Amino acid sequence: MRSLRSSMGAAAGCLVLLSAAGPAAADDSHDGFTIKDPRIIESSGLAASRAHPGVHWTHNDQDKNGALLYAVDGKTGETVATITMTGVGKPRDVEAVSVGADGNIYVGDIGDNLGGTWSHVWIYKLPEPKKLGDRTVRATQYTVKYEDGARDAEALMVHPKTGRIYIADKKEEGGALYEGPAQMSSSGVNVFKRLGTTGLWTTDGAFSPDGKQLALRGYLGGVSYTWKGEGKKPEREGRLSVPLQRQGESATYTLDGTTILYGSEGGQSEVEPVEVEGAGGGHDSASGGGSSGESGDGSGLDGDLKVGGLALAAVLVAFFALKRVFRRK
Repeated sequence: MRSLRSSMGAAAGCLVLLSAAGPAAADDSHDGFTIKDPRIIESSGLAASRAHPGVHWTHNDQDKNGALLYAVDGKTGETVATITMTGVGKPRDVEAVSVGADGNIYVGDIGDNLGGTWSHVWIYKLPEPKKLGDRTVRATQYTVKYEDGARDAEALMVHPKTGRIYIADKKEEGGALYEGPAQMSSSGVNVFKRLGTTGLWTTDGAFSPDGKQLALRGYLGGVSYTWKGEGKKPEREGRLSVPLQRQGESATYTLDGTTILYGSEGGQSEVEPVEVEGAGGGHDSASGGGSSGESGDGSGLDGDLKVGGLALAAVLVAFFALKRVFRRK
């Protein structure tokens, strides 16, 4: 989200995004990395490639060069492919990307910096290239509306088993989770139905590779949920250990499900890995950061911030003040 890039940089002064490796990463990287491509200055979404382990797809909110996707190597941080999408209109606010088990990449042009004033948003679907390299790929464009009206959103997740698309909206007072139709239509309007509230100011999300967990992150924390199936609100498990970043915008699981990679906006931004609790046996846990006795309603910016109370308070005050100034403008 372009509007908060400079303000979060001044308030938090902390970054972490993705690190990539050469043109053909040989494995599913679990290390952090820095995005080195100077064209990528507002990486809002991150998705681990299924066809090319160790490579991650990302994009800008608004790219002056067109409807582009970048494949970043998770060991070197270098861009190893640039995909130009055709068959779509001019993107407005691209905020999310997800790779489905069907071999397609799903791109969410679902942001709305004006607070939910657009009558519809779009999702683009394109096949993940079998070979990495700069190319033009034709995409399918889906028109999306929500059953309870327009809204700003930054998280799009494709379930790895059912292929169903989900969107979590972004609201300061706590957003909601929406489920797309079982079959998306490229000719009509696809209405996403509300499953329930998340209690989180969501900037991205991801399903675990087995489809049993859903992770939603915000700027200053996140929540892990147990997935209950189609048409059902997921059950809150615990907090995510989301690192404090300059403007934390993205999240993706590694292909083996043992690690979540968290990314941020900004030039030369970094991606930071956090091991999933119980999946790798490490000390850093991706969930369960809260005490066993804490409330399960998931309200607020719920996460393990790893900073002192006074520092956190200063970040929050500056963040919300600058956000309200931007809204008034």
